[in-house]
Amino acid sequence: VANEGGKHWTINEVRALIHVWSDKTIQQQLEGTVRNKRIFEQVAARLQKFGIDRDWKQCRTKYKNLKHEYKSAKSAQDSGSTSRSMKFFNELDAILGHSTMEQARKSDNDESERPPEWAEAKSEKDSIG
Repeated sequence: VANEGGKHWTINEVRALIHVWSDKTIQQQLEGTVRNKRIFEQVAARLQKFGIDRDWKQCRTKYKNLKHEYKSAKSAQDSGSTSRSMKFFNELDAILGHSTMEQARKSDNDESERPPEWAEAKSEKDSIG
């Protein structure tokens, strides 16, 4: 059903949108704001360079839908269900799942977060050898 407002996105168009969205500066801008028309105008302009003719509203709607679909698939996956999957899950996981991985990595490497007995056990082991 290809009317003006709801022309289906092709796989290549979605890939291009995800590619633009994966840009760190775009991600940071999107994280920091609710009124994001200007950001999606930039996204639409970048898609134009790939020969993809989408306006900012179409880009924002597709972005929101992908994000929603990803969150549904992710929570289904986390609850142990394998039936709920989606196209582009891995690509979106690289973008949306990234911040949680980053936080997890930081807490793993942060000595001050560890219980004090870990540090003591480590120093005893060092002095034994």
